[in-house]
Amino acid sequence: MDPGIKYKRVMLKLSGEALRGQHSYGIESDSLRSISLRITEAVEAGVEVAVVVGGGNIWRGVDAENDGMDRATADYIGMLATVMNSLALQDSLESLGTLTRTQSSISIQAVAEPYIRRRAIRHLEKGRVVIFGGGTGSPHVTTDTAAALKAVELNADLLLMSKHGVDGVYDSDPNQNKDAKKFEAITYMDALSKRLQVMDATAISLCMNNQLPIVVFDLLKEGNLMSILKGEKIGTEIIE
Repeated sequence: MDPGIKYKRVMLKLSGEALRGQHSYGIESDSLRSISLRITEAVEAGVEVAVVVGGGNIWRGVDAENDGMDRATADYIGMLATVMNSLALQDSLESLGTLTRTQSSISIQAVAEPYIRRRAIRHLEKGRVVIFGGGTGSPHVTTDTAAALKAVELNADLLLMSKHGVDGVYDSDPNQNKDAKKFEAITYMDALSKRLQVMDATAISLCMNNQLPIVVFDLLKEGNLMSILKGEKIGTEIIE
C-alpha cells in the first residue's frame, strides 16, 4: 500500500444521478469512465474499495409511489435499477483492468453473486472492487442505509458519500441560496438535528452508533478521492 494512505478499506456510496452526468436519464459514458478511473487509482494505491450504487438515474421509487404505485413494488423496481448500474460500473472498471465482483442483495444469480459477507471481505482482501446492487434487499430502505450497513458489516474505515453536483454539506441549498455556508466538519447529531438531508437519518444513526466517519465530497473532481484517502480535508466530514 502507498505509505501516504490513511484508510485501508472504504465504502463508496455512489448515487445513480452521478452516473447520468449531464443527461436527464440513464448513464453517461464519460461520467461512468471518470468514476471508474478514480476508483481504479485508489485500488492501485492499495486501498480496498467497496461500492454501493443508487438507481435514481433510472428509477425513483418515491416518485412512482406518488403516482399511485404500491411502495414496495416501486422499491423493488428501484433495486433492479441499482443492479443495472452496478453491472455498468463493473464493465467500465474491468475495461481498465480492475478486478471487480458484483454482489446483489436480491437473488439475480445470472448476472451477480448473492451477497455473502465473508465472500465480499475475501474479494476485498484480494484487491477486487466489490459492487453491491439491490440495496438491502428490502423495500422502504434507502441505498444510503444499505451503504452504511454494509460499511459496518465489512469493517470499513470510512464511508464516502458521492452525490451528483454535491461537494459537501451546506446549511441550505447552495443552488437556491448563494450565501449558503459549507461545513468543513459536523457531528452526527448536528446532521440529524438540523435535517441537512445529506443522507437519511437511519444511515447517519448507523454510522454514529458504530463510530464510522463519513465524508461527503465530489468524486468527479480529479484528485479529490486520493486526497481524502491520504487524510486531507476535502468536502465535509461527519464525525462524533
